[in-house]
Amino acid sequence: MSQLARRRSRYGLTSRAHNTSEAGRAGPAGGPAAGRAAARAGAMAKLLSCVLGPRLYKIYRERDSERAPASVPETPTAVTAPHSSSWDTYYQPRALEKHADSILALASVFWSISYYSSPFAFFYLYRKGYLSLSKVVPFSHYAGTLLLLLAGVACLRGIGRWTNPQYRQFITILEATHRNQSSENKRQLANYNFDFRSWPVDFHWEEPSSRKESRGGPSRRGVALLRPEPLHRGTADTLLNRVKKLPCQITSYLVAHTLGRRMLYPGSVYLLQKALMPVLLQGQARLVEECNGRRAKLLACDGNEIDTMFVDRRGTAEPQGQKLVICCEGNAGFYEVGCVSTPLEAGYSVLGWNHPGFAGSTGVPFPQNEANAMDVVVQFAIHRLGFQPQDIIIYAWSIGGFTATWAAMSYPDVSAMILDASFDDLVPLALKVMPDSWRGLVTRTVRQHLNLNNAEQLCRYQGPVLLIRRTKDEIITTTVPEDIMSNRGNDLLLKLLQHRYPRVMAEEGLRVVRQWLEASSQLEEASIYSRWEVEEDWCLSVLRSYQAEHGPDFPWSVGEDMSADGRRQLALFLARKHLHNFEATHCTPLPAQNFQMPWHL
Repeated sequence: MSQLARRRSRYGLTSRAHNTSEAGRAGPAGGPAAGRAAARAGAMAKLLSCVLGPRLYKIYRERDSERAPASVPETPTAVTAPHSSSWDTYYQPRALEKHADSILALASVFWSISYYSSPFAFFYLYRKGYLSLSKVVPFSHYAGTLLLLLAGVACLRGIGRWTNPQYRQFITILEATHRNQSSENKRQLANYNFDFRSWPVDFHWEEPSSRKESRGGPSRRGVALLRPEPLHRGTADTLLNRVKKLPCQITSYLVAHTLGRRMLYPGSVYLLQKALMPVLLQGQARLVEECNGRRAKLLACDGNEIDTMFVDRRGTAEPQGQKLVICCEGNAGFYEVGCVSTPLEAGYSVLGWNHPGFAGSTGVPFPQNEANAMDVVVQFAIHRLGFQPQDIIIYAWSIGGFTATWAAMSYPDVSAMILDASFDDLVPLALKVMPDSWRGLVTRTVRQHLNLNNAEQLCRYQGPVLLIRRTKDEIITTTVPEDIMSNRGNDLLLKLLQHRYPRVMAEEGLRVVRQWLEASSQLEEASIYSRWEVEEDWCLSVLRSYQAEHGPDFPWSVGEDMSADGRRQLALFLARKHLHNFEATHCTPLPAQNFQMPWHL
C-alpha cells in the first residue's frame, strides 16, 4: 500500500509537471508575458504612488535601541529596514523632484497670498469693471492652462521620486503601514519625517471602551464648554429681538472667522508656518533623534487630526520621569520649538501637541476645537500611554492656559497645573489692540466665538496650581511692560484666591495682596512680606487644621472669625505660594530650575 501511494504521489507530481510543460509549449510566451505584464503594472502602480505620495523631508538617524534586524520576517506587509548608512542627513531629492517641488511650493505661496488678499482684489476688479463675463471667460482659460501645467509638474515630481530608491523604499513602508499597522511597520515609518497628512491615525477619540459605553462623554459636536452669560440678561428673546441682533451676529461671525482668528492664533497662518518650516523640522529631528520621541496622530471628536510628540522617561533613574507633563503651547508656539524643552530638561516624561491648524494638526483653532483636541490628548495619555491621572501634570504657556484650565476642569484628578505667562480673560487684551470705537464689536465677538475664559475654568479645579508671572511681559499687559499691575496674571491669581479663600481675600487681604503684586523685584516682595510679619508656621497650622476638620474641597471659609491682621498674613502667604515671579519677557524660555511643582498642604 505504501509503495502504491508513493507511486500515485510520484505520478501526480509528474502529471502536474507534465501539464505545466504542456501549457508552456502550448503558449510559449504566456508565462513570461504574464510576468512582464505584472511587472509593468506594479511599476505603474508604484509610479502613481510616487506622484500622489507625500513630500519626504528627512530620514532620521537610526537609534541603537531601535536598530532593525538584518532581515525582516517574510510577511505580506513586512518591509526591509533601511540600511544604517542612509540615516545621516536630510532626504536628498533628485534634481527633477527638487525643482518640481520648488515650483509647486512657489505656487502654493502665491495661492495663499491670493486667498488672503482676495477681498481687496475682488473689490478692485469690480471697481475697474473686470468682473464682466467677457473678461472672466478668458481668465478662466488661463487658469485652466495653469492648472494643467501644475499637474504636469506634479507628474514630473513623481517621476523624480520614482527614480530615487530612498523615496521608493519610503512609499513602500507607508503603504504597508496603511494596510497593516503592525508594530514593526509603525517602527519603520517613524524613521521618516514627511507630510503629516499621510500619517496613519494612531488613536481615535472613541477608542477607550468607557467612551463607547458612556452617554455623557463628548459627541461629534464636541466636548462641553462653559458658555458665557447673555450680555443683556432678562431681555425677552423674541423674534423681533433676534432679527435686530442678526446684523451684529453676522458681523461678529465674519470678524472672528477672518481677522480675529488669525490675530489670536498667528501660528495657524500658512505663510508663517512655511517660513518656520526649517526650524520646525530641526526641532522635530532633535526630539526624535536625541530624546527618542515618538510621533502620533490623534483623531479628535470633531474630525481634526492632532499632531503629538511623546518622550518617555519612565525607564530612567530620575523619579520625575514617572510623571507626565502635557504641554500646551502659545498662539504661535509649536511643540517642535516650544515650551516642551523646559520639562524635558527637568527630567519629566513629556507629551507635546500642536493646536488645530498648526503644523501637522488639521482644523482651525477656535475654542471648541481647542478643547476637543485637548480631550483626545488627555485620553491618549491615559488609555494608550498608560499614565494615571494622578501622574499627569498640565503645563501651559500664554494662550495655552485655555486648554490647560479646560483639562483641569474636565479631568479633576490630574495632579497639578502650572500656568506660565497666562491671563484670566481675553476681552481686556483684545480691547488693548483694537480701536476704542470697536469696543462693543470686540467684546461681542470674543464672547460669542473666541471666549478664552481661563479664570472661570481654573476656579473649577480643586488641585494644586502654580502661576508664573513674567515681570517684563509685553504681551499680556494692558498698558506697557513696565506697568506690572496691568499684567493679567495678577487678575488670574486674585480670582483664584477669591474663589478658594473668600473670607481671607476680603477687603484687608485683597488690599495687601495688591500691594505685594505691585512689587517689581524680589527685594520689594520681601520687604512687603516682612512688613506684615507673616508667620508661615502659623499660616500652615491654620490651613491644615481647617482641612482636617472640613475636608479639602474649595471654597473654604477659613478666616471667617479671624482678625484683620491674621487675614493679611494668610492672604500674603497664599499669594506667595500660588505665584512665582520670573524676571523676563513673554517669549523667554523658562529655565528648568524655575519649573517647580505647585505648593499643596
